[in-house]
Order: sequence, then C-alpha cells, then structure tokens
Amino acid sequence: MQSGISKAARAALSRRGLLAGTAALAGVAVLPSGAARAQGAAYPLSEFFKPTLSSGAALSPSGNRIAVAQNLGTDEELHSALEFIDAADPEGQRSRIDLGPVLVSSISWASDDRVLASVILRGETRARSIAGSNRKVEGVEYYMRRVVSVNAATGDVVVLFSDQRTRMRNTFDMGRIIDLLPSDPENVLMAAWDADGVMALYKVNVNTGSATRIERGATGTYHWRTVDGVPVLRHDMNSRGTVETIMVRAPGETEWKMARRTRVREAPDFSWVGAGETPGKVLVTARFDNEDVQSVREMDLTTTALGPPLNARPGRDVAFGLRDSAGNYLGAAYYGDRLEYEFVDPALAAHHRALNRFFDNSCNVHFTDVDQARNRFIAFVEGPAEPGAWFFYDKTARAIVNVGQVRELDPTRLGASEVLQVRTRDGETIEAYLTAPPGGAAGPLVVLPHGGPEVRDTPSWDRQVQVLAAQGWWVLRPNFRGSAGYGQSFAQKGWTRWGDLMQDDIEDAVAHAISARGLDASKVGIMGTSYGAYAALMGAVKRPDLYKAAIGISGVYDLPDVLTWEDRTDDSPGQPIYEFWTKRIGDQSTMGPALEAGSPRRRAGEVACPVLLVHGVDDPVLPVIQSRRMRDALRGAGKPVELIEVDDAGHADWEDAREQELMTRYVALFRQAFA
Repeated sequence: MQSGISKAARAALSRRGLLAGTAALAGVAVLPSGAARAQGAAYPLSEFFKPTLSSGAALSPSGNRIAVAQNLGTDEELHSALEFIDAADPEGQRSRIDLGPVLVSSISWASDDRVLASVILRGETRARSIAGSNRKVEGVEYYMRRVVSVNAATGDVVVLFSDQRTRMRNTFDMGRIIDLLPSDPENVLMAAWDADGVMALYKVNVNTGSATRIERGATGTYHWRTVDGVPVLRHDMNSRGTVETIMVRAPGETEWKMARRTRVREAPDFSWVGAGETPGKVLVTARFDNEDVQSVREMDLTTTALGPPLNARPGRDVAFGLRDSAGNYLGAAYYGDRLEYEFVDPALAAHHRALNRFFDNSCNVHFTDVDQARNRFIAFVEGPAEPGAWFFYDKTARAIVNVGQVRELDPTRLGASEVLQVRTRDGETIEAYLTAPPGGAAGPLVVLPHGGPEVRDTPSWDRQVQVLAAQGWWVLRPNFRGSAGYGQSFAQKGWTRWGDLMQDDIEDAVAHAISARGLDASKVGIMGTSYGAYAALMGAVKRPDLYKAAIGISGVYDLPDVLTWEDRTDDSPGQPIYEFWTKRIGDQSTMGPALEAGSPRRRAGEVACPVLLVHGVDDPVLPVIQSRRMRDALRGAGKPVELIEVDDAGHADWEDAREQELMTRYVALFRQAFA
C-alpha cells in the first residue's frame, strides 16, 4: 500500500533498515528542497470524493502490534476490516479480521490483545402502510454507532454493551469511549444515554461486552474526563449546544463543583490534556486574561486554580497536548511553518525534526500513538498536497513504514502550496496560504476566507482547495486579523472590525498574491463558510470591481439581526455567547450605524457579481433565515442570486455525496464567471 507522497519518498519507504539512527535520519535527503517534480494531469472532481481507504492506525501499548482499519466497501455498501501487523516486521505478512457491513471511524487498543473499533452501521425502518389507503411509506435510513472489541490473535469479536438489549435497540450512539484504563486491560470506561435522556458512565468489559453503571451525570452532561479511572471533570452543555459548564471533583471528594463556563464553538478557551505528574492536578489548555497565548498548564482539582504555562510559545496558541500510551505528558503542539512540538524530552524533538526533514518539511507529522518505551510511534502525516497517511516509526530498528492512507492521490497531480507573508496597508504582517493549480500556470484566483472568525487556516490538507486548484485556479487562504492561533492580541485586532479592517486584510492578501505570481486580476472569485460566507458577500459589496462571483455557505449577512438572535437564544447564565459576539461584532447600542453598514444584506444593491448561497435548514449556529433574507435582498435589487437549502443538515455538516453535488455547482459558477 502506498501513500500519496512523491515517488522518491515511496521508493525510500519501501526499504527496510532505511535509517541509520537519528543522526543519519537527520541527514537523509529523500525529497531535496526545491527539486522540480514532474507534473501529472489534474484529477477530476469525483476523485476527491471516493471512499477513504484507511480510517485509522493504532499501536498497542507495548508497541508490539499495529492495527489498521481498512475500508473495503463503498458509500452504498459498507464493508470494513482490521489488519494486524507485527511491529518487529512491519512490512511482513498482515493478518485480517473482517468486520462485515460497517464503517470504522476510529480504532484504539484496549490492551495488547484487544482493539476497540468505533463502527457505524446503517439501518432502515420498515415500510409501513398509511391508514385508510393502499399506499406504503418507504422505510427511513438511519445510522447507529457502536464499539466492537476484537481479539487480534483469535479474531473473536464482541459488541460492547451487548448484555443490555433494550439499550442497544433504542440508542443510536453507543460509541463514546471515555478512558482506555491503561492499568486495567480487562475494562474501559464508556458513556451512554440512559432511558430518561441522562448520560451515565459505565465500566465495560472488553472480553465479554458486559457493562456496569458507575455514575450518572446531570441534565446536559455529555462527557467526562478521568484519571486512573476516577472521574475528575464533567462537561455539561446548555440546551442550544453553545456553552459548556466544566464541573470538577478531586479524587476522594463526593460533590461536583463548577470550575468555569467556556464556549464550545466560538474560540474555545479551555480544553483537556490529561493527567499531570502531581497528584490532585490535571493538565489543561487555558489562557489568563493578562496573557497573550493559550498554553498547557496544571489545574488543581481541589481549588480549580490554574498554574503557570508549560511549554508556552510566544505568538502561537497551543493546538493540543501530546501523551504516550500510558497517559504521560510528552509536550505541546503548535502550528508554525507546519505542526511543531515543544517536547518535555529534548530527545523527542530531534526525532520529530528529522521526520519532518524526511518528508521534505512539506507535511504535518502528528504523533498519534507513542509506546510506553517511547521507541515506537504511529505518525499521521498530512499536508497541503497529502490527504493523509499513517506511518510506523521504530527508532531502534531504524525504519519508517507506511501502514495506511486516507486516499491514493499522487501529489504531482495536486496543487503545491506556499506561505505568503503579506504586508497590509497599515504596516502589519499577516500570513496567507497560496495553492497553485497543478502545473503552476498563471490564471484565475479563488479566495477562501476561513470561518470563525476566531479560528485559523493551517498548512494542512483541504479538499475544497484541491478541488478548486484542479480546475486550473489558484486558491488563497488568508489568516486576517481576528484569526485565532497567533495570540489574543492578534485576534483582538479584528474585534468590531467586521466589514472594514478584516476585509482590508483579505484584499491586501489578494493583491499580494496577484502581484507575486502574475495572476489574472480580472478573474477573481470569493467563497467561504460561516464567517467566511460573510467575508465573501461583504467582499462582493465593497469590491464589485474585483470579484466576479461570490459563494456564501451557512453564512451571516445581517449583523444587527444576528446579534438580536443571539440575545434571544442565549439561555446560559450571564449570556456568555451574546457577550462574546457583542465584543467581536459590536454593541448595537453604540455601533448601530456601523453594524448596518457592515451588513451585506443592507447593501445588496452594491453587489455586481452572481451570488450562490447554501444553508442547512436545521443550522443551530446561524439560522437559515440569514440566507433567505440575503437572497430576498439581492432579488429585490435585481441581482443574480440562487439559494440552495440543504434539508436535514446543520452548520455545513452534510455528507460527502451532497458536498460533491455542491462543489460541482461552485465550480460551474466560477467557470462561467471566469469565462
């Protein structure tokens, strides 16, 4: 099996004993920087939507076995299997255990003998007759999530919770693993909904599937965090799903206490990392009010107090924390030029840098599994031209072996990317990612401002980007001020600057890309999701001379209206979400005229290009009425516009088949606009 990396890398990865230790690895020049690569024909759009090949790879706690989840079916006919590899002979013969008509979404080892696979099953209700007629209503298709425990040696498969038949019949989601319990190979902790709708915590035997309830949550509980099998954090969600309350209980205590409330979707400011080395303390990511960057730090479970930053990096917010298979903290991850780590053990840093060089510093090397000896690793490797592959790395054996891949796409037929340092009109510097079409010929440009807005684009695989690049277009993703990831001060520069400074940054990035690569300034389109949809339509308002087509997906187009809606729907104490958006967008009582001027719906008459809007009918984040009113305003102004409403869909969360249909529409609109 080969990943989507270059031919040179594939040839290198096929050799056993490739490396001669870390020092030699650091000197391997598998993909010489700046070397020219032969360019193949661009892929047709459908190639990007083929079913995935592998959905995960995992290393056993001892590091002796590797499991890989393989998708053998299609979107219509599910079929998956697990393949097992002897880590001492990673290119040797694999054994396979067929799981039948399911789709594996993730895998992990419960012990050195058993793998847990989270699987999705498809079902359909029976057809039923309509009373008083001879007609029948067809059955409704639905999906269920379950966890199966597979013995790697014998092939024995056990469904967890199999002793609770009523629950299994009536509950769709039985796939929430909370704690693998590294010190207890017989059991894991899982969460499941009780009959009254309250989530409970269960100890489940991985050999028999039998489950025993150990604790019930409160109304709104949706997750737990544990240390050595003892629940220490509980996550309770409000009814709208926008704010979670973090409840804390130190080992030995009986009552839960509130530690903090935090946002779920919009710039979350708190996340779990794992157990700490100090008894009674855990590791989380958080930021104090007087700090610029978010970092990993200890939290005292008794007092809920947060300690000083660990592994902090100036100007970069931590992405996540890294742990080994025993749960020990190894370091913090950040996005710089690519995914980087601040390791506790400096020796690991040398290996990670060497692996980056092995992949020509063009991919993100994410350690997903580290054995307890910290000698064997599974790394998920992905990048702008690499849709994702899992590699096994053995330090002692000096070997890197590709064990699975998401899709088989040759990077010579994909668009290459670069990072632009953009000087803005007011003298600041922002980053933007520019992807060339295969071959790199000058041509049209499509701008993809990200959502959030307090998130960021990263140098990672993005299917939309590559689909657009395959059409012969350049694709630009700017991290304008207001984006997350670069520290709080960078994000704050975008607060209340919707429609002006944030748009200026996007326009400055466009001008930079056109100038730097000699692109066709008469053929520029813009497309985005959520906040990115707002930026797309606001761009069409402010720069009718620049944009030849605009596409908005699940967007916000009227700022006063959305603030009023947030005020009405925020049911959390103190209205933290409404307060959050008031800080970011603006206060209606003091900024009313500016908010109206920053609303594309109220300036529809200034749009000159065709507009396509898409919105999920059941979107809980931004109501579909935002797109309906934007459509009506454009129609009223005599502008060309179409709105596609996606039934049974939320905030741009539709399935691949629907996304493929929509991408076909996006491409058609841009192609017509660029003609």
